[in-house]
Amino acid sequence: MKTTLNLNDALLADAKALAAKQHTSLTRLIEEGLQLRLRAQKAPEKTPVLPVYRGRGGLVRGLDPRSNKAMLDAADEE
Repeated sequence: MKTTLNLNDALLADAKALAAKQHTSLTRLIEEGLQLRLRAQKAPEKTPVLPVYRGRGGLVRGLDPRSNKAMLDAADEE
């Protein structure tokens, strides 16, 4: 479809230069820009959710969780 756009002269010059540098057309460059912008509107950023362990358990009786050495020693035991 053909359409008419009123673009800032400096913006148009920069866009033409980029299109030439990328060996593509100005039309394709504008289409890609619109697609990126529209895709960003449709897919809001998802906030990652950390998994939470809800099982039972805990530390071995007598193990000091404040001691790195004690924790490492306990991890080495079978």
